[in-house]
Amino acid sequence: MVGAVSDGVDFKWNVSLCKHLSSAGCSSTHSSRSFQLITAAESEATYFFLFVFCDSGQLRKSRLKHSSMRLAAIVAGVKMFAAQQLNRATQLILICSLLWIEAPGLSMSSLVSSQTEDFIDWWQHAVFYQIYPRSFKDSNGDGIGDLQGIISKLPYLAETGITATWLSPIFQSPMVDFGYDISDYRAIQPEYGSMADFDQLVHKASSLGIKIILDFVPNHSSDQHEWFKKSVARDPVYENFYVWADGKKNEQGILQPPNNWLSVFYGSAWEWNEQRQQYYLHQFTKEQPDLNYRNPAVVQAMDEVLLFWLNKGVAGFRIDAVNHLYEREDLADEPLSGKTADPLSYEYTKHVHTKDLPEVLAMVQHWRQLLDDYSAKHPDGVTRIMMTEAYADLHVLMDYYETADGVRGSQMPFNFHFITDVDCDSDARDFVYNVEKWLIYMPRGHAANWVMGNHDNPRVASRFGSASVDAMNMLLLTLPGIAVTYNGEELGMEDYREISWEDTVDPPARNAGKKDYKKVSRDPERTPFQWSNASNAGFSTAAKTWLPVNPNYLGLNLAAQQEAARSHYKVYKALIELRKLPTLRRGRFSIEPLSRAVFALRRTLKDYETIVTIINVSAKEQLINLTDFINGPHKLIVEVAGVESTYNPGDFLFMASSHKSDKNWQLQLSPFTGLVLSHGPVGMSAQRRLLLKQIIKSFNVVLVALLMYNLWRHKWTKVNFN
Repeated sequence: MVGAVSDGVDFKWNVSLCKHLSSAGCSSTHSSRSFQLITAAESEATYFFLFVFCDSGQLRKSRLKHSSMRLAAIVAGVKMFAAQQLNRATQLILICSLLWIEAPGLSMSSLVSSQTEDFIDWWQHAVFYQIYPRSFKDSNGDGIGDLQGIISKLPYLAETGITATWLSPIFQSPMVDFGYDISDYRAIQPEYGSMADFDQLVHKASSLGIKIILDFVPNHSSDQHEWFKKSVARDPVYENFYVWADGKKNEQGILQPPNNWLSVFYGSAWEWNEQRQQYYLHQFTKEQPDLNYRNPAVVQAMDEVLLFWLNKGVAGFRIDAVNHLYEREDLADEPLSGKTADPLSYEYTKHVHTKDLPEVLAMVQHWRQLLDDYSAKHPDGVTRIMMTEAYADLHVLMDYYETADGVRGSQMPFNFHFITDVDCDSDARDFVYNVEKWLIYMPRGHAANWVMGNHDNPRVASRFGSASVDAMNMLLLTLPGIAVTYNGEELGMEDYREISWEDTVDPPARNAGKKDYKKVSRDPERTPFQWSNASNAGFSTAAKTWLPVNPNYLGLNLAAQQEAARSHYKVYKALIELRKLPTLRRGRFSIEPLSRAVFALRRTLKDYETIVTIINVSAKEQLINLTDFINGPHKLIVEVAGVESTYNPGDFLFMASSHKSDKNWQLQLSPFTGLVLSHGPVGMSAQRRLLLKQIIKSFNVVLVALLMYNLWRHKWTKVNFN
């Protein structure tokens, strides 16, 4: 017990007051570890101490009640301190109490604390930010992005709220396919930097709370890899590291490839090797020979590569083209698709013997076990994760999560439906359908993921139109689960479709020829990041960059958007901040088309505000009636509004009515815009609650500082606790 202190202020247990406090929201179930103190000298002091030492589960459920009590308690403490009503022992107790309130894992709930750490792993609600290193930031003036450039911009990611980033390949490569043709899986591409630079990157990212995911390319290596060179030479260890086959002669006696398999990048998937006198398989460019995963030595070699980078501190891997890992052993021809008459087009055949074979799933499960074992052996609290890239049937992708017999694979089989299944011509029903079908098929207990863009597909602003950028980010960031953003989408960067043939470097585009290269080129979405209106958009000081910068950088750049009153970047940042709310972390989800033009989604969590996102995907202004969808509240608060919206964050919206009995929710939604609204038990916007939280924390810091100073001044080391 706490005894009397030297200035005569007595403290004692007060059962009636405990009961009163319990009825006001303090649970008696905590009495075994909490205590309430009362002073006869000052009623405000009683309230203050009761609050400081009460760790109430009931208070955690009401953030408004808690924050009001907390602020009042701190103000009371400051008042008593100023009146010199607190002796030195009491002040020391207060310091410990205030620090205890703020201690991680021990504190009472903050205004926006989710209290979900026990059952939401770090990746399950993360925003993964894809960096295309070659185009992100050039630090040495050679026109090519590099690791030091990324390091210099990590504070930008942290400020934005990004907690995880995955890097497109940074390994040593001849750069035929810009890093997806790897010549050494354990070395950094020299033009990107060194291994020391990579170590610095991981360390700096960790200090900022950002986890690093690497792009792992297991299907094929570069033809410059030592493995391939030794395989060509029939080295006994490496002879079967790749997929080799004899050719067959046609009726004229001319040697032909073993079958009709085609490359994703156009033409036959087989290339003749004169030295070995056999064909090798390449599902992508001829400089990217396919590895043979039916050889256990290949599996072992790749396991060792994964462990090498895990030991370097990465948090996981994005596995490229994973569904291409295995091919049918008897090399049977693939059936014709009937989609095109061009026998060299990848669409000419159905890829039933070169994609999505059952063995692929077994390999994904093998790698998942490797990652789980590594996480278990390194109990630092970080789960190592796997993302898998496979453009595949929905049923196949769900097995990547978990098979019918409960064997788990990828934590994140990428969901590309926003890229492949909807576009600027889609209506509200299409969006709702593509969201719901993923959630319906996804095995229970897994995290959904939503990919809005990447380096292989046109940007959001180019697919949906620049006016839709904010609405698409609202959709992406208020859906349940994981969001994946491609660098530049937070600004609404656009494809640069006018890249000349001479400046084009993308392999499929070069294969298509000068006449058709624009139809297939991926260069337009890979142009350098637009940091500012300086030369080369602030990306590089070089006279010429590896790809031309989009000329629209003069008006569309990060610096301008950071300074503007309203911008795509500020909308994106506000959405990431909003994702901290418990409702968006773990709330229930529903989505409905309100018309062909408008759909709405709702996130709900008991005792917390409801979040509603409304999106107009049409080119016309829409009058929306939300009465049936939101069912109940008399006012809504605008949490996030787009650049072109007629509403502002913090606006209150009230029910419209012509008669008392005819109240309804109606609002105007501009073309291609969205709104994120809230309603619920707390009568202020989430953004204002975050501000209040910071104010309360600042009060705590000030009071602790004052108390420490006063104790020091009065020789606090001689405090008497008798």
